[in-house]
Amino acid sequence: MVQLDKPSCWSEHGALQTVLVCSPSEQSIPSLQVAENVQWSAPVQQKKALENFHTFILTLQQEGIHTIDYSLHLDAVTQRLSEQLINRFFVRDLACVFGNKIFPGVAGSFMRRPEYDQVHDLLDKWFPDAFIKEAKQGLKALEYGDVLILNSDAIFINIGMRTSLESVEQMMENLFQAGFSEIGVISLPRRADTLHLDMNCNVANEDLVVAKSYMRFLPVHLTNAEGIQWYDMAEQFLNRHGFSVYWLEKYETIPDINFLNIDPETILISKQAHKQMLQSHPKLKHKRFLEIDVSELEKAGGGIRCMTLPLLRKRSI
Repeated sequence: MVQLDKPSCWSEHGALQTVLVCSPSEQSIPSLQVAENVQWSAPVQQKKALENFHTFILTLQQEGIHTIDYSLHLDAVTQRLSEQLINRFFVRDLACVFGNKIFPGVAGSFMRRPEYDQVHDLLDKWFPDAFIKEAKQGLKALEYGDVLILNSDAIFINIGMRTSLESVEQMMENLFQAGFSEIGVISLPRRADTLHLDMNCNVANEDLVVAKSYMRFLPVHLTNAEGIQWYDMAEQFLNRHGFSVYWLEKYETIPDINFLNIDPETILISKQAHKQMLQSHPKLKHKRFLEIDVSELEKAGGGIRCMTLPLLRKRSI
């Protein structure tokens, strides 16, 4: 039985204490043709992917973070299927902790539905009081790579290839009841390099968001807990909630943007990232950047943030 504290997550930048992860499947992707057909960028060797994963987990553990590989807690029959699911290590999409509640996601891609059900069953067993399983009833598509918890007030959500507007609208009341007061919804271009919100922007400090420069031209639809709705531009929305924006003109989508905050002073990034570009911002120049090689895992189309589902972060004072 997994022994866990109650879930808690009110931001993307508080000190991470417990995170759900999953090892890569036992399958290699043998050729570029196969990779393209499963929407990966290149062939993947399972042995190298597993080496990347072990380095990743060891780094988290060395930082004092409790890691839970959910694949180790599946029953034998479920495990046999899970070992063949090539995207199972992208756990960020499956569920999300909002405040002290866990809400399930719904896969926007049919091939990912099995691991959603597998993880939801575990979360329901581990957190019977916090996991709101019934919240997914009627949802069409809601993947949490499309969600940033900016702070204890505001949530930023993308509707796009994998998350539907109808599902976000259905989920809003649950998020307000969880303790948040405002939800901003943006619609990003529907392309492989803009698949999720966290491939376009990310929280890098308690008062800084890193984002692709084109997002400055997109409006955000706002809804507050009183039901009032209005529009604002992306930068003004973020500014109002205490964030300045570091607009990136040049970037490599996955390594440069899909990073993970370990604590307010430390960011975990890919060795493929342009660290100097991030460090050039005055609010990031004194940050501690931990670089790890996840290049084999990144060929699957996601990065470090995609591979982590925070269950417990210290709440910022």
